[in-house]
Amino acid sequence: MQQEHPDITFITDTAPVATATHGGRAKCLQRLVRLDLPVPRTVALSFDEVHRIAAGEMPDMDALLALLASESLICVRPSSEDPDWGGPGAILNIGMNDARHAQLSLEMGAQAANALYARFIQSYSVHVARLDPDMFDDMDMESDTVCQQALDAYEDEAEEPFPQQPADQLAGVLRSMARAWEGTSARLLRQAKGAPADAGLGLVVQEMVLGLGHGECGSGVLQLVNVTTGLPQITGRYLSQSQGRDALLTGAASLFLERDTRGPSLEEKAPAAFEALKAHAALMREKLREEMQIEFTIDNGEVHILDGVRVQRSARAAVRIAVRLAKDGIIPRQEALLRIEPRALNELLHRQVDPEAPRDVIGTGIAASPGAATGKIVFSAAEAQASAARGEACVLVRRETNPEDIRGMHAASAVLTERGGITSHAAVIARGLGLPCVVGASSLRFQMRKHALTCPDGRVFREGDMITVDGSDGQILAGEPAMLEAALDDAFQSLMNWADKERDIDVRANADTPADAKTARNFKANGIGLCRTEHMFFDADRLTVMREMIFADASEDRRSALEQLLPMQRDDFTELFRIMEGQPVCIRLFDPPLHEFLPTDRAGLRDLAEALSLPLSDVTRRVDALGEYNPMLGMRGVRLGITVPEIYDMQARAIFEATIAASHEGDPVVPEIMIPLVSANREVELVKTRVDAVAAAVRTETGVDFDYRLGVMVETPRAALRAEEIAPHCHFFSFGTNDLTQMTYGLSRDDAGRFMSAYVQQGVYPEDPFHTLDVEGVGELLKLGAERGRNSQPNLTLSVCGEHGGSPESIDFCRKIGINYVSCSPFRVPVARLAAAQLAIRDKIE
Repeated sequence: MQQEHPDITFITDTAPVATATHGGRAKCLQRLVRLDLPVPRTVALSFDEVHRIAAGEMPDMDALLALLASESLICVRPSSEDPDWGGPGAILNIGMNDARHAQLSLEMGAQAANALYARFIQSYSVHVARLDPDMFDDMDMESDTVCQQALDAYEDEAEEPFPQQPADQLAGVLRSMARAWEGTSARLLRQAKGAPADAGLGLVVQEMVLGLGHGECGSGVLQLVNVTTGLPQITGRYLSQSQGRDALLTGAASLFLERDTRGPSLEEKAPAAFEALKAHAALMREKLREEMQIEFTIDNGEVHILDGVRVQRSARAAVRIAVRLAKDGIIPRQEALLRIEPRALNELLHRQVDPEAPRDVIGTGIAASPGAATGKIVFSAAEAQASAARGEACVLVRRETNPEDIRGMHAASAVLTERGGITSHAAVIARGLGLPCVVGASSLRFQMRKHALTCPDGRVFREGDMITVDGSDGQILAGEPAMLEAALDDAFQSLMNWADKERDIDVRANADTPADAKTARNFKANGIGLCRTEHMFFDADRLTVMREMIFADASEDRRSALEQLLPMQRDDFTELFRIMEGQPVCIRLFDPPLHEFLPTDRAGLRDLAEALSLPLSDVTRRVDALGEYNPMLGMRGVRLGITVPEIYDMQARAIFEATIAASHEGDPVVPEIMIPLVSANREVELVKTRVDAVAAAVRTETGVDFDYRLGVMVETPRAALRAEEIAPHCHFFSFGTNDLTQMTYGLSRDDAGRFMSAYVQQGVYPEDPFHTLDVEGVGELLKLGAERGRNSQPNLTLSVCGEHGGSPESIDFCRKIGINYVSCSPFRVPVARLAAAQLAIRDKIE
């Protein structure tokens, strides 16, 4: 057999080995050989060769073994294209037989030889011959006859003697590992990890350095970083007289690597070997351009490198590792940016359940807002506020949230709902607040009247019981697991600064409150892309005035009520403008139907009747009259602005007066006013006329001139289709992809979660269209709206301000159709900034 055969390849500097044909482990070993590191002789089997072995076509075993030293035991390890795809476990000590056992007994002593042989028989029996592992349970591993016991057990169970020829043993191992990879369960398991259905497996056959014998012998693993933090730290363990990863086994009498006050170390026991290991690791980091974990063996004081694998790491460690590699000049900054999965930043931005902490999962739902938080269960917004006033963390539990719950969400540590999807009210508001949230948790039984949650296993959690909501994984946990805090450290800041230098699309934040705006500033958003003004009306002192306006019969009465809200709105906008310091702020005029501001239960109706000095029957009748069969498609948005124009008049005046107030103290403010739910050109004309009139009145009253920009929220299919006639009245279009998706599909974004997973699993939709923008359908409307709008208004600014604005896949599409900026929840701004940078870098590479 040739040494550089393409399918059975002795690994040398020039051997034809590639990750795509032989797997990552084989390629890494070749790189270590090129670095002249002490790697035992190794043969790599290609994906094609392993596939043939699985089909029963065996290579010439004697020729394969001839490539390795005849006196050595050998091991076989898997080599898949991506180590995360898994594979069969390594088999050590192949070639161990009666003759070799007798020889090693003389060389290293009977006890060590017995351990080697018995371990191999046991491993071969279970993983190759597929025998019952229980047959070894009663064996005394310390007995002088342990090997004979193991051989007898094998022969009894397999009804044939244990194979003694190394070629036969190796053939059995190769066949077993090849067939295990191609089995149905293994294929489904790796496909779940993202592997293609036809992913191949390579195998590496390597001479063994035993790690047993005279002098200092043993094995261990070493790496140069902490896998949780990414900080420089020599970690790993070493165990004398051991093989493989024995040093990591629970209960093993392993040594630390560096000197450590907690116990003995390899540095003290074998200082020369320790220094050699550090030097090898530093060289691998520099030349392989990655933090690597080394698997090593020491034989009579000499170090041998058996394998090198990329260090497993948390998201926060991944950021620090990539940044350190770039700052050390090992990789360019662009590559550091490309190495970080944008969504992984959520782990840095929010508290997370410690990966090492035990999880008592009591229910699951849709992971709607990342992060984790612990608190006592409360079942109403009022109870959440009371809990916050006592300084107690709480989890707000609701069937589904509505605008009245916003105050409770502000007070809560996390939110859990029975219903809803990724763009439901609870999900959108929680992401804006940076609040962990799980929605659609239908695995739990919500008993709101009894103030109880019943789990699938029968456990009942009541008000005041402690639970944890993990909005990153969609899990609800019992009790208080250990947490990892958010980590916006220097490495994160460096990565984000590099991203901003690369990206070619702006990222704004959806922000409704001063706290949201401050978060947006902290995350270096390019302004506010969506301020939903209706959320400002739910404070207790404003809600009653809002209800007075709703119950007013005449325009003058409505205007009188709104005059009380005017200074409050003006102060809100002034603070937003000051926080954003001259950056653009896009304010959406009032959008929701009026019934959302009215109570629905008997007690609330009675309180409202008392506040308005009206009979309860009149209040009940009026509330019923304002109800709609389908309020999301009813009297809301621009329709409300045209039929009850006093609301938009008040808001426009508040915006302009706030513009003047904020401009006195800082950079000039140019507010952006957005009209929601437009579907017709005439709607824009009517609202624009009134807004222009209010602007003229404010200029006359104050003697101060100012500019503003007027635009529309394109969230109906008709607005996108008729964009050419709408655009001449606008400075900008902002595509509201949440509602646009809802109307294009005819789906309720609050209810779609009930069947969406089944639809995605069965391939009806490739992804949840509320989570990842549907570029074929909804995207076609965006493209048409953008093209037609700019046909009649070439300087039209285009943006996307739905939750899709924070999705990397959606940002890619937005860049391609000429969108100027995306806007997303404040805590998704870093994700969008990094995703935009990666897309720009990849465009340059291609």
